[in-house]
Amino acid sequence: MSFLQIHTLTSYPASLLNRDDVGFAKRLPFGGATRTRISSQCLKRHWRTFDGEGSIDSIEIGGTIVPMAVRSRRSFERHVYQPLVDGGVAQDVAEAVTDRLMAAVLGESAKAKKAKTEKKGKKQDDADAERDAIQTGQVTVLGKPELDFMLTLGKEIAAQAKDEASVEKATKAVLTKEQLNNLKTLRQGAGLDAALFGRMVTSDHLARADAAIHVAHAFTVHKEDSESDYFSAMDDLAEGDDALGSGHIGNTELTSGLYYGYVVVDVPLLVSNLEGGDRKQWTERDRALAAEVVRRLAHIIPTVTPGAKLGSTAPYAYSHFVMAEWGTAQPRTLANAFDAPVRADHDILRSAYDQLAAYVADVDDAYGKKTERRYVAIRSTDSLDKLGGEKGSLDQLADFCASMVRG
Repeated sequence: MSFLQIHTLTSYPASLLNRDDVGFAKRLPFGGATRTRISSQCLKRHWRTFDGEGSIDSIEIGGTIVPMAVRSRRSFERHVYQPLVDGGVAQDVAEAVTDRLMAAVLGESAKAKKAKTEKKGKKQDDADAERDAIQTGQVTVLGKPELDFMLTLGKEIAAQAKDEASVEKATKAVLTKEQLNNLKTLRQGAGLDAALFGRMVTSDHLARADAAIHVAHAFTVHKEDSESDYFSAMDDLAEGDDALGSGHIGNTELTSGLYYGYVVVDVPLLVSNLEGGDRKQWTERDRALAAEVVRRLAHIIPTVTPGAKLGSTAPYAYSHFVMAEWGTAQPRTLANAFDAPVRADHDILRSAYDQLAAYVADVDDAYGKKTERRYVAIRSTDSLDKLGGEKGSLDQLADFCASMVRG
């Protein structure tokens, strides 16, 4: 086994990066103190949807963009039903074909069957209501190759069906067991981001993708720092006495902090997800795509802000510290370096460096140095020498990550 670990320390002032269900900053109790937190879901979404230079969704292999997954309840409507209609298939036939494809690929729940039965007894005048039946009950993660394959099957069914009543018979003729099993053999069928961050499926005909990239919740290395921000909005058209007051008064929470972040890449699983085959034979596979993925991730993780309230807080920041580790031993977080919260009355960044470096040195003494390391540090201190790694730029660190995967 081979793992790539990426550790970061990133400072954000006056921000509200990730909110809970009532609008407050997410929190985490750790080391006897409450910390401000950024959820792993929030981090992954921002990295996955980042569309700037070096984004995940712009990777090309052989001159072709590697497709991402489609995450929606409307995937079948947009990528199967609508293309069928645009291609001249009658709406009722296209709907029936899409419905049967959904049932065959995803399975049909008792609730869906009941809804379909009730629908048959009602007159539907609204086109949007007609298409409700071809939306899934929850968000599905499907690859564009999978959806394209299902559209091909849908066209074959529609070509054999004279009308809506004959769709069932045509479906049975086209959707053979062999055809459905072909879905599992589609290379990168689930989409690039599903190969990275995983997808759970209950269908027998879709390939499950275990997450090759594991992301921890980021948290402040010190006790939470927050305040209630009182604000008002003025009514520019107010006159007379109305102009003396505000048009709106409210408050929100703002936080600040230095966050520790941790990411692990299971490299054999990543290669297996991308190229197919047994993860134990990952070194025998083409690793160009996997290497490019980790090279880009090494840039994205410390530079893409998981920001909310962009217009009022501008929460853009680059990490003060990034360290990449390559090794074959089981990964281990460095979060426990901050089990004792960094004191806020000291230089927080310098103290965080000291605690992190001391913890790494202690772990190395106890268990042996198991990884090869590269790091980037702003306002570097002598204590970082204890890390036992080479210091350089982010480009150099990213190239190191890619070279380790490429072999």
